[in-house]
Amino acid sequence: MESKTFPVTGLTCSDCADRLRTAVGSVDGVSDTEIDLGTGTLTVSFFVPDLPAEEIARVIQAEGFGLGGERNRDPAPLGFLRFALSRTDTRLALVAGLLTLLSLALSLVRVSPLVRTAGLATAIAVGGVPLARNAIRDLWRSRRLGIDGLMVIAVTGAVFIGEWAEAAVVVVLFSLGEALEGYAADRARSAVESLLDLAPPVALQVLPGGGLEETPVELLAVGDRVLARSGDRIAVDGLVLSGQSAVDQSAITGESLPVEKEPGDKVFAGTVNTTASIEIEVTRISSDSTLSRMVALVSEARSRQPPVQRFIDRFAQVYTPAVAVLAALVAVVPSLFFGQPFLGEQGWLMRALQMLVIACPCALVISTPVSLVSAMTNAAARGVLVKGGRVLEALSRVGAFAFDKTGTLTEGRPVVTDVVDVCGCGECVQNCGLKHAAALELQSSHPLALALLDEAQVRQVDVPSAEDVTVLGGRGVRGTVKGSQVTVGSHAHFDSHVPHPESVCFLAQELAAQAKTVILVEHDNEVCSVFGVADVPRASSLEVVSDLRDAGFHTVMLSGDDRAVAEEIGRQIGLDEVKGELLPQEKMEAISTLARKYGAVAMVGDGVNDAPALAQADVGIAMGGAGSDQAMETADVVLMADDLSQLPFVVRLSRRTKRTISFNIGFSLVVKAVIFALAGAGLATLWMAVAADVGASLLVVLNGMRLRRAAS
Repeated sequence: MESKTFPVTGLTCSDCADRLRTAVGSVDGVSDTEIDLGTGTLTVSFFVPDLPAEEIARVIQAEGFGLGGERNRDPAPLGFLRFALSRTDTRLALVAGLLTLLSLALSLVRVSPLVRTAGLATAIAVGGVPLARNAIRDLWRSRRLGIDGLMVIAVTGAVFIGEWAEAAVVVVLFSLGEALEGYAADRARSAVESLLDLAPPVALQVLPGGGLEETPVELLAVGDRVLARSGDRIAVDGLVLSGQSAVDQSAITGESLPVEKEPGDKVFAGTVNTTASIEIEVTRISSDSTLSRMVALVSEARSRQPPVQRFIDRFAQVYTPAVAVLAALVAVVPSLFFGQPFLGEQGWLMRALQMLVIACPCALVISTPVSLVSAMTNAAARGVLVKGGRVLEALSRVGAFAFDKTGTLTEGRPVVTDVVDVCGCGECVQNCGLKHAAALELQSSHPLALALLDEAQVRQVDVPSAEDVTVLGGRGVRGTVKGSQVTVGSHAHFDSHVPHPESVCFLAQELAAQAKTVILVEHDNEVCSVFGVADVPRASSLEVVSDLRDAGFHTVMLSGDDRAVAEEIGRQIGLDEVKGELLPQEKMEAISTLARKYGAVAMVGDGVNDAPALAQADVGIAMGGAGSDQAMETADVVLMADDLSQLPFVVRLSRRTKRTISFNIGFSLVVKAVIFALAGAGLATLWMAVAADVGASLLVVLNGMRLRRAAS
């Protein structure tokens, strides 16, 4: 069985979703339908060779909804007007609104009440057609009384007791309010897809003969070459072939400063080339670019509901019919058993109608998904992928953060931290030992050798060539540099084979006590230099850990590295707890222990190693996702940049999202309770109930949308 997803505009409540699901489900060939209110998407499963897409599109539009694809980019007032005029239901509501205003204006002059009533009746008929149609469909297809049915009953009741103006205002307010909610919700839903606009539709392709041609990105293949000029937005994922430039990667990784790129470095579609032209080889087709996968993963994640959303959906299914029954009892019981008036403005029928109106659960149902979509959109724009509302909810409950060491808290590669010249002959020039060591290590790919070579490059040391280089059984290398015998090796090797002063031993032991690897250099039978090499903390680690500790989190390192090395890194960073020499199973056990003590636990790693620990944690957080397919696919949260700088932000965002959802739900329930109480006391009006319901729905949508731009 195959499936296809349609983006739908205008979905505002569970009744809308149920009505559309039932209508599309009646199309021949469709076996199942599923609607996600948070994402505004309709997923259709089918068992025929070809999905009747045109018929499904026709049904969607016949039900009063639109098909997504073209996003409304106009400013809010003009954008809403365009949205309203694009739908038949809202066009009728606008006409009804004008008729209602005209009729109420006529009441201010000496016009026959019959003319005024006729105008209001026409407004009710025009604006009420979509409500009546939807109510009948709900009853006929779904065998349920939906929100539109409640409104039809309320309007009919108001007309029955002669409250024509009330009935007309209810029709107009409800219809326009639904449209306004749909417009706001659609803007929130389209925010993630708008990230795709960051990648230009065409690229400047380099032709085999050297010429340039604008080519649509979807026509480019892996291996093609494109040119990105200074100021251009890069159109493809690829590798730099020639040129050097700084690239603004903030759209993908959230990094605030441009990153220097040179031949062999990766670049991503949607980033901005800032300083000079670079030629790029395409490594991924446009539909498989990092940006496209980000959008796809977030869109998929938005359908993963947190527990609170599932509860609200179940609650709404019971709430509406329960209130309808209660309203019926309110209308009948006081009149039958207590002699209370049934008709009139203060009659119990009017109070029951007000309760029916406020029974609409739209504010409750829409508040959570809009908040989650807005939060995940904000995170994606900052280079953080969050895999669904469940993850955001779990992250807001985290009490402890566990970190892998190598490549997470540290750079993941050794660097030279100390260069100490100890030659006693007085004839060595500056960096003499580094020059000789780099000469021997020039052809090696060992991490320690690369660290020495990097240091030589930083110090701009002129590295000579070496001859007769041999490996000393894993303890170092020996060779000849400009006629001099040179040995580069560990302190243990020098203790056994190369005589050296006691002061050198003390220096080597001091560096080793700092959890550094010690390398000594000897030439012409004289120890020349002592190097300290270590995997150093990332520049962002200290600040990130400090922020988390200040926020009340317990921080711990879980490392398989030597205990002394792990403890030294932990001391430098300021972690609360350090555990070293752990096997993968022991890391999982450590996370379980933390969970018993601190509640939910988040594990932060590089997305490749420590997979069992990431899976064991309540929230698995991987970093460096821009260069790792595995990280993007497996982790709960992905930090696209290869650092931790966005971690405190996403934690604060998760907490703010939880507070926003709690407020929206509480606010919706309080508004309904207040109007219920006012209606029961005879102090409310029908239009007040509609305004309160529509206002509550709109306010929770707008409050949730604030998370799109939340900075903390």
